[in-house]
This record gives sequence, C-alpha cells and structure tokens, in this order.
Amino acid sequence: MNIRQITAADTLQLRRDVLYPNESLEAVMVENDRDGLHFGVYDQGQLVTVVSLFLGRDSAQFRKLATLPAAQGKGYGKAVLAHLASVCQKERIKLLWCNARDTAASFYDKLGYIKKGDYFMKGGIRYIKMELPLEQHTMTKKFEVIPAIDIIDGKCVRLTQGDYSQQKVYNEHPLEVAKEFEAIGVRRLHLVDLDGAKKGAVVNWKVLESIAGKTGLVTDFGGGIKTGKDLDIVFECGAALATIGSVAVKQPELFFSWVKQYGAEKIFLGADVKEEKIAVGGWLETTTLSVFDFLESNVAAGVTNIFCTDIAKDGLLQGPSTALYKKIIERFPGINFVASGGVSNIDDVAALQEIGCSGAIIGKAIYEGNISMEALKTFL
Repeated sequence: MNIRQITAADTLQLRRDVLYPNESLEAVMVENDRDGLHFGVYDQGQLVTVVSLFLGRDSAQFRKLATLPAAQGKGYGKAVLAHLASVCQKERIKLLWCNARDTAASFYDKLGYIKKGDYFMKGGIRYIKMELPLEQHTMTKKFEVIPAIDIIDGKCVRLTQGDYSQQKVYNEHPLEVAKEFEAIGVRRLHLVDLDGAKKGAVVNWKVLESIAGKTGLVTDFGGGIKTGKDLDIVFECGAALATIGSVAVKQPELFFSWVKQYGAEKIFLGADVKEEKIAVGGWLETTTLSVFDFLESNVAAGVTNIFCTDIAKDGLLQGPSTALYKKIIERFPGINFVASGGVSNIDDVAALQEIGCSGAIIGKAIYEGNISMEALKTFL
C-alpha cells in the first residue's frame, strides 16, 4: 500500500464508478476541486482508493472517499483517513469533517467521528455530518517507551547485531527487571525468547508466566512461535500480544489465519531487517524479501501492529535507523509502528517520536546506563 497526492482528474474515474455509477465524469466533479488536495491509495500499482481534502482556516472537509469494491475491508479507507488527519495536524487544523452517507456512518463512528445535527437528504441520498476533533481524536498515535527483556537460559541478556556469540548477561532474574520498569510507570514490555527463536519453538514460557502473573505490564512475547500450539501457550501464559516474524515470512497464509482468529490487536508483526531485507530465525537467516514488499502484503491483510528492528544497528548504541523508519511510516501511515534497535540515548527516543513512531523498544541503552530510569519517565 502506498498513499500519495494525485490530481483531481486522477480521482474522477474511481469516484464515479464507486459512488455514482450512472453519472458522467463531469457530473461527479466538485465545484472547488481545483482548490483541494487529492490523495490516492495504490496497491501493487493499482489505484484502489481516492479522497479529496479541502482545507479551511480551522477545519477541513474531506469528500468523495471511494474504494474499489474488491479492495474494501482491507484497511485502505482507514489508512488514507489517518493520512488526512496527519496532513491537517501539520496545517494546525483542529477539526476534520465530512458529510457521510448513512450507510457509512458506522465506519466513521469506529474511527472516532462524532455525528453532528440531523440526517439530511441530497440527490436522493441520506447524509449525516460527522466530525473528528484532531486535538483528541482516537487515531492519534500515543507514543510509548517499551523496554525489552531478551531471554537466554532464563536470564536477561542482550546480543550485539543478533549474534548469539556476543551475548551479555545483565540480570539472572528477569522478573526483578520487569518490576523495576513497572515501578517507574512503564506500561508495556517487549519479552523475547532468544532460545525459542533459535530452536523454533517456545522455550522460556515460564519467564513470561512469572512476569505476567506478578506484574501488571502489558507484555508482548516473541521468539519460537511457529505453530498454533506455541501461540496458545503464549496467550495462556499471559501475553497480551504475540510477536511473530518468521512464520509471517515463510507461511503467510498460516499467519493471516492467526490474525483473523485472534484479531489484529493481539498480533505484533516483527519485521527484522538487514540492509532493508527481511531476516528470520533469530536473525540467523537473511532473505531477499524487501521490507516494503513484506509490510505491504501484511497491511493489506489487516495487520496493524508492527515493529521493525534494523539488525545492523541493534546493540551498537549508535542511533536507530531513523531514515528507514520514516520511509516506512510515510508509506504506511495507518499502522502502529514501533521502532527497535540502535537507541543510544534519550535524544534518539525523542527523534523516533518526532518522525511519527507509535513507540520505541529500548534495551541495551537502559542496561548500559545510557538512558536512566528518570529519563524514561519523561515519556511515560
């Protein structure tokens, strides 16, 4: 999926075919089309969604949102509306609104839009005005710092660039570490079973069970989830989300079935990259699959929670791959994107927030003392 600005003329064919199939192209033009900003969503080169945005002084109206019937239900509309909200916020617009067809009102309602006034008729179609206050709307991404605990032999460790021969033990009791994070107000935890990732099956489930049972942290767990049984173990042991990487690459249909079965909100897609190519198997195998192609197919399938780790940066404390992450966010504006790898200080965290990340996973910078617990509090 790729969202980009297009011309008014580019919108007309799809606008007509979806919304007014019996009208001419001229009939579906808007009187002030020339003054609007027009956006298109492309999937594998095909224009699948269009929308037009008209900016006012404090508010903006979008009109003629249309998605090809075969592409509906895949998140394109939600993604382009999130993009419009981002555009409006940069222009200091406080309110985004539309006149929604009554058949689409429930769609906007789920995105946080509020009905205003009464239904009205226009051209034989029933409409209702719906508004989204941008200063508090639900699509705004709340940035979260997410400490990482990597586990080998039941101990809290960190690797350098995913190299199992370069591991350092920081604490033999991961629960103690988790409680320290919770004590300062941390809400999320990223727990990685490195033994499981290497073996191809969940190994350190007891660590997960202990942390989930003795803290209130919202924990995502990854490493070694290869079967439905592994996934059941992870959720039964208390994980709020399951982090999955290799299966999504090697068995996409199985992965998509899990997304459908458990819900996108329960799945955290891990995109581990090396030179913009996807890596799997605990980073031991680099594929030829581009991270952008990988994410495009997953976003189209309804995946919304994604984190990306640049292996070349991980554990080096030399700064994250901000440029890469910015490219991903710009191409897939509707996702909850969490950055991982390379964070060296609190300024790196601020930079990731600035480019639009939903959160940042931080490991070695905390354990080596580069980021203090007090500094973390500024993002809580």
